[in-house]
Amino acid sequence: MIKPQFNPFIGPSSYMLINMGARWSPCMHAIPNVQNATQPISWPCPNTTTYDVNAPTMQCTLSELCGFGGVPEPWYNATATMENVPEPNQWWRFITPMFLHAGVIHIGFNMLLQMTIGREMERSIGSIRFFIVYVSAGIFGFVMGGNFAANGMQTTGASGALFGVIALLLLDLLYSWKDRKSPWKDFLFIALDIVIAFVLGLLPGLDNFAHIGGFLAGLALGICVLQSPNALRRRIGDQPPYSQVVDTNGFLRQGAPPSFFSNPVGFFKGRKLLWWVWWLVRAAFLTLAIVIFIVLLNNFYVDHKECSWCKYLSCLPVKDWCENGILDIQTHDVPADKLKRNLAFAALEQSPNLQAFFA
Repeated sequence: MIKPQFNPFIGPSSYMLINMGARWSPCMHAIPNVQNATQPISWPCPNTTTYDVNAPTMQCTLSELCGFGGVPEPWYNATATMENVPEPNQWWRFITPMFLHAGVIHIGFNMLLQMTIGREMERSIGSIRFFIVYVSAGIFGFVMGGNFAANGMQTTGASGALFGVIALLLLDLLYSWKDRKSPWKDFLFIALDIVIAFVLGLLPGLDNFAHIGGFLAGLALGICVLQSPNALRRRIGDQPPYSQVVDTNGFLRQGAPPSFFSNPVGFFKGRKLLWWVWWLVRAAFLTLAIVIFIVLLNNFYVDHKECSWCKYLSCLPVKDWCENGILDIQTHDVPADKLKRNLAFAALEQSPNLQAFFA
């Protein structure tokens, strides 16, 4: 029987989002029991509206579900192993999900943050710095989710990137603490936002790893791109905040230090020891972020090591919530009520258990 799938965020189904470019591991690297399966596997089609596993729209190939020109199909024979089978590699799914959302409500919440804290931060630090942190935090969040989230979860949304912006807000507050009129009030406001978001990320349908990864990336890159802390800047005679360095016409104000690109030698000339120490700290955080990013990518594509307890950072151990999103490939019939329950669960940042069936 054909039935519509209801997405509470008023948007496409999970399978359509996968086909549109959501982060979904089976389209990105080899998955045990998928690439080395010995029997053909049928997947839900992007346009499916039924829970009947025998329906034509539940009989798509992995390549048809992934889209974008498809992926190498598993061999489906006894010679297939995880070492010799062709591996999917739609790496761009670490990037495209930032521009996809589960529905109108999802993008509405993200746009609200984008047009408030995002706009103010971009005005403060400039579009280039904001773009670097925003995109990097979003990608880092999806890479972290790819390593630690369940292998059947599809992830979309700009929440990881926005958590990077929240990290910038926190750093900006700490850097200008003594110059704030009510720093503790500002801190409690930011802390409350962070706590609420992370707690909500423990509920089914939210990928907390994207939030955590975006926030950590925002902290590391924020130290690299934000102005020096006000107290340190006064001691070393560093430039005033970004908003005061450039006038309304885009030119350096009188007394501001020369730009690195216009005068590299003059930029470093006469700097105090504390200035060099702070730049070494910045370089260390940038190096750390790059190293962790490479390690996570290597683990995703090569090592495939799993963390047994990390899932509890994104779920509460009640009502099998932590089992949600695990790719469930079965060779036997699944009761219709169970299948309906699994497929009907729409998600903000991830999808429910995705059932696949041997044909």
